[in-house]
Amino acid sequence: MASLAASNHVARVLSVAKEVADVDAPSRIATSWRRCLINHKLDPARQGPPQTLTEAEVRHVAEPMEELIRLATPELENLARVLREAGYCVNLADSNATMLLSRLPGAADADIFLRWKVYTGSNFSESFEGTNGLGTALAEQKPILVHRDEHFREQWSIFSCAVTPLFDEAGRLAGAVNITSCREDLSRAAHQLALAVTMEATRRIEGIIFRNHFRNAWIATVPGDGGSGLIAYDEDRRVVGACRAARMMLGLTDGMIASGIDLSRYMQAGADDTIELHRADGSPMGQGHVAPPLRARSTRRSPVARREVTVDRYESLHRLAGRDPGLIKSVKRLARIGDHNLPILLRGETGVGKDLFARAIHAASNRADHHYVALNCAAMPESLIDAELFGYEAGAFTGARRDGSKGLIVQADGGTLFLDEIGDMPIALQTRLLRVLENREVWPLGALKPVPVDIRLISATHRDLGRMVEEGAFRADLYFRLRGTEVRLPALRERADKADIIRDVACEEAPNCRLSPEAWSLLRDYPFPGNMRQLRHVLRLAGCTAEDGVIADADLDLPPFGGRVEEPDLLSAERKAIVEALRKHGGRVTEAARALKLSRATLYRKIKLLRIETGQ
Repeated sequence: MASLAASNHVARVLSVAKEVADVDAPSRIATSWRRCLINHKLDPARQGPPQTLTEAEVRHVAEPMEELIRLATPELENLARVLREAGYCVNLADSNATMLLSRLPGAADADIFLRWKVYTGSNFSESFEGTNGLGTALAEQKPILVHRDEHFREQWSIFSCAVTPLFDEAGRLAGAVNITSCREDLSRAAHQLALAVTMEATRRIEGIIFRNHFRNAWIATVPGDGGSGLIAYDEDRRVVGACRAARMMLGLTDGMIASGIDLSRYMQAGADDTIELHRADGSPMGQGHVAPPLRARSTRRSPVARREVTVDRYESLHRLAGRDPGLIKSVKRLARIGDHNLPILLRGETGVGKDLFARAIHAASNRADHHYVALNCAAMPESLIDAELFGYEAGAFTGARRDGSKGLIVQADGGTLFLDEIGDMPIALQTRLLRVLENREVWPLGALKPVPVDIRLISATHRDLGRMVEEGAFRADLYFRLRGTEVRLPALRERADKADIIRDVACEEAPNCRLSPEAWSLLRDYPFPGNMRQLRHVLRLAGCTAEDGVIADADLDLPPFGGRVEEPDLLSAERKAIVEALRKHGGRVTEAARALKLSRATLYRKIKLLRIETGQ
């Protein structure tokens, strides 16, 4: 890095990036510089063009976005005409910062863009090129202006970029609209104005995408954000879709939309002014179909705001339920239970997110302002659970704290106590816990009188407690005390929205990478015995090892899972069927695939996944 000393820009980048951690409110540029230096391990002095795809590769990357590109092109053409004389290049990029459509300015300026490869096929991900308008806007999912020497890499400091992220009809990041200028005579204020024009064009594109997707639905507009908040609903006024702006203003989630939430819950009662609701193509809904305007959430503590909180309080639960029908039904049931102090038993395999679900239940209750206290009964020695749960007085036993301990149950007073892996609680402690639930009071060890408590109990287990009761391994009376209502959390492999979950977790754990088709297929078919926890760890590691921002199947640390006693019945049956087909057809994969009605590629993938020898 000896060449760095020769550049004032490089020295400034390094200095600012290293000081960011000591600044209370660093600028977005400074924060991005630090990401580039610490997380991406980039050199601000590095020279060279951006990574650029071939024409065939561009066609492959653009294929999933063909409809979006078609819909966006007229607005992009208009934007290019408006900004052409100011020397701006206009680009549409995908969510990985690869430019898929470019409109260059006049010939004099165009030569510079062509020389520096700022055109279709070039990738400007922040993890490759450092702080730049396109890459940083996508990394942060916010509009940004990166002006000249605000770029991380010194060579890009001749450009100024104004970029707005683009979101699809479901509020997911789909790409970005980028405008870039190389003119020195334009001030930062001028570029800010160009950014405002770009933001407006992007909002129009998002509206076009939304209306096209929901062209057979009715559309309502949420006031308060320039009319950019759009909601689609059906003939029964059930919400079927909402754009990102509407989701943010009204607190709508995928789970709420999938459950068919009623549009009337967002209507402002008693309003003097009304709006006419329209179809996506602009045609009126018809006579008599007028409704009060939709309302956005308010931060003021008014009666209306309080009513809206009751709509939004289950947001975390809806988000966890995703698009899985069984979980959506469970969340609806929990919403009906509301604030009734009914004990809840969560059942599910290790790693499905029982603690997250319990926390979301607590957050949705009228106890949310009080403590949420959790104890994993399987992770603590039997000799310590008693003292941790019930507390003790000073001097109650050798090694006790001088001033005693309140215990987790008393700490949760007024709030929620979460007992994870309740099936591993010793029988003797089950008796004491039952007494607490019956009498609403705790007897700490060594205490002369009980301590009254008011708790809501949520328990979780991966075991079949009903069978344990039959076998005498769990108290029947405690089981029925815990099971006010039971919620089963499905394994990741069982969820109807598994593909959505993989996509979302990949965005969270490896935001600057994309999945290769082979990696996607492997993730989709893998049973994930460790469920959500395993998926997150796998994608987090893959994001670190991926080359050129592409996660290949070799980056996925997925141990073989198959042919073992503990494997799920469904997977075991599938393995047996494949082994039998291969045996019947002499190990010939093509014929076995035909018999199983699978493609050869899918069968090869399953053979690898289930660790099947083709000679079996």
